[in-house]
Amino acid sequence: MDNGLDNGLDIGILLPTGSAQWDAADDPRELIDFGRRAERSGFSSLFVNDSLISPRIEALTMLAALAPVTDTVALGTAALLPFLRRPIQAAQSLASLDLLSGGRLTVTVGAGFPGRFGRPFYTLSEVPWERRFDRLDETVALWRALWGGAGSFHGEILRYADIPPATRPYRPGGPPVWLGGATPSALARTGRMYDGWLPYPPDPADYAAGILDVRKAAADAGRAAEDVTAALFVTVRVDEDVERGRRALDEYARANYGMPLEELEKIQAVVTGTADQVRDGLARYTAAGARHLVCRPAAMGLRSLRDQMERIADLIPTLRA
Repeated sequence: MDNGLDNGLDIGILLPTGSAQWDAADDPRELIDFGRRAERSGFSSLFVNDSLISPRIEALTMLAALAPVTDTVALGTAALLPFLRRPIQAAQSLASLDLLSGGRLTVTVGAGFPGRFGRPFYTLSEVPWERRFDRLDETVALWRALWGGAGSFHGEILRYADIPPATRPYRPGGPPVWLGGATPSALARTGRMYDGWLPYPPDPADYAAGILDVRKAAADAGRAAEDVTAALFVTVRVDEDVERGRRALDEYARANYGMPLEELEKIQAVVTGTADQVRDGLARYTAAGARHLVCRPAAMGLRSLRDQMERIADLIPTLRA
């Protein structure tokens, strides 16, 4: 979402909707205040993730609660797993969110991962694992068709006739839809049909290479580079005691993913250290082409998470400069 920033850089934050990050005394209703504080602190977007890894506040429910109590921030998913929902019902929910937020919704989607982070969820949803990427692309195409007023849809996997009038979103054509993923296929599909790219590569050089591939695919499809927002999902921990910060990150990684920090750093973008070190680490991604940072604060307990949110917010002016 364009919020009029001087250098075109948006900086957002991921709300800690998963109970693995909460203390026993935490009230999840405090997430509403967390989002409002983030908006006042200068963040340009609030994102939520969507998973069955641990108990959490459901993504679209969280965004619906934030829509009437925020004013200017974009509201986004990072990433929504469409296979967990019936496609037409999801289109209605997303259009409703776009209406309630006055056109502030951004929808990042993903197909899930092999292993315990994805395939078992397909079984629970009674959706085939096979052709999951084709199903994802067709689901997005169906949403866009419904948002445009179509009364039927005939894909290879999804086919619907005589669809009743659907809820129309705030913006013509509906909210922007981004793709999470960094495989060659994901890069090509992003360039061809998605409005943004939200990966989390550990190496900024890989991010820069991915952006080039996305832009080439966009150009081959007759699209302009600015048609695809270059975003980044990154886990952030600011601590003047670097070793203490790494210990806290390790606790976070084990609680959320069941793996030590050293393993998480191999598969996800993680930036930690002093405020200056975190600023420089994030700047390496913006130098590689990222124009929208979605920062996930790494801490346990809502009080500590608020502290990390404020520490990240302190970096916004220099990052935007």
